[in-house]
Amino acid sequence: MDKPLAEFRLTPALGCLAALIAGGLTTLTASPFELWWLAPVAAGLVYLGLHALTPAQAALRGWCYGLGLFGSGASWVYVSIHDYGYTGVPLALFLTALFVAGLALFFAITLWLYRRLCGPHLAALSFAGAWVLGEWLRTWLFTGFPWLLLGTGQVDSPLAPWAPVGGVYLLSLITALTGSLGIEVLRRRWWAIAPIAVLWLVPLVLPAQWTSPVSEPVRVALLQGNLPQLIKWTPEGQRRAVDTYLSMTRQLEKDIDLVVWPEAALPMFEDQAAPILDRARASLPTGTDLLTGVLQRDDSGLYYNSVVGRGDVEGEYRKAHLVPFGEYLPLESLLRGVIAFFDLPAPTMTPGPANQAPIRAGELTLGNAICYEIIYADLVASRARGAGVLLTVSNDTWFGASIGPLQHLQMARLRALENGRPVVRATSNGVTAFIDPQGRITARAPQFETTILEGEVTPMEGLTPFTRTGSWPTWLLAALLVVPGLRLRCRGPSY
Repeated sequence: MDKPLAEFRLTPALGCLAALIAGGLTTLTASPFELWWLAPVAAGLVYLGLHALTPAQAALRGWCYGLGLFGSGASWVYVSIHDYGYTGVPLALFLTALFVAGLALFFAITLWLYRRLCGPHLAALSFAGAWVLGEWLRTWLFTGFPWLLLGTGQVDSPLAPWAPVGGVYLLSLITALTGSLGIEVLRRRWWAIAPIAVLWLVPLVLPAQWTSPVSEPVRVALLQGNLPQLIKWTPEGQRRAVDTYLSMTRQLEKDIDLVVWPEAALPMFEDQAAPILDRARASLPTGTDLLTGVLQRDDSGLYYNSVVGRGDVEGEYRKAHLVPFGEYLPLESLLRGVIAFFDLPAPTMTPGPANQAPIRAGELTLGNAICYEIIYADLVASRARGAGVLLTVSNDTWFGASIGPLQHLQMARLRALENGRPVVRATSNGVTAFIDPQGRITARAPQFETTILEGEVTPMEGLTPFTRTGSWPTWLLAALLVVPGLRLRCRGPSY
């Protein structure tokens, strides 16, 4: 029993089972579980014995990992399809399984290419690089779905100080590298201990804060209406929304500087909502501004998911990265009318411009990300460069009581840490929260309650290394780690 791990064989079937388990372990690193230390274990299980497989077997292992990850971690899509998509249980289960199986192909493709192109030399390095390149592919292909990235769960780990340096993809790279090097240590390749130690000890000497306050704290109130999604766009839903948000706004204290309503708080277009927003602003003390998510339409027949303001507010924001099947329908001419899920409750949205100026509200400059956009690290970094505070409005009602809203909140926390900016998060039914520049939640409203969350936000100035450059240095580093494996590939012994 004292043989090194390298002498043991992991059959392809056991490898697939281990990968399936590894996918579930990765979900446990995300909220609400936050067992961050499982992430290197998961990566190590996928890496173990990988070079004893054919490319096809490696692809199957990657697919099994994806099934475990998205089957456990993205199960909330069933709620959106069944509860709010007017889809029966059998069809909702089928569409959810199709969603999970399709996303799992990203890992199948990654490991197929890795096994096809890379050999056993410096495999621990090339594996980690390939992993991050696979995440990069998942970020943009078919509009992208960077949910449950390996590095996201490290927001509370000792690796967290790396986030302002290279963002979530650097965290993924270090985590995957820790897992693959850890397997090398178990094989008695003791040299692997040194790079692991460096990667985990360097955060101890990194700056605790890369940015600094630019002004005194500002008092902000976030309104969470908790209105039922199923009737939101009916006349009754419109009346309830107007009554709820006007009533909550009138309850606010006089020392509030900014009031924020969530995404599409009023289920109507801005031209219809304008008198209501004016009434809400008139009920507030002088010097208090109002921001809200709202749908806009222009004279050319285009529709936008937007953030607009009243009071001393300059500018507006139009959502640039839209949600497929939620805000627009891919292959609309083929899919619309096939089943109820493909019939969007609101008009097809148009994306806003890529480079939009921050909204100014009083003394605040606000970089915006509406709902789903907060999961895109580079998009948020581009918004942070000219802003002192990050604002995200969201409607997480679509997730129901699943783990989805908690995962969404965790990603917002990582965006705060990456950019050294506080994040103000106003949602329809949770999780509404204030997040400080270190990614820590300073105030949080309970889910599924009609409530007002008040807090202080301090605008920040200065740029973290990640805010300056975005993710491309990490993607380049990942590619460079793969190169030695490509150059030195030969028919060496398998393990």
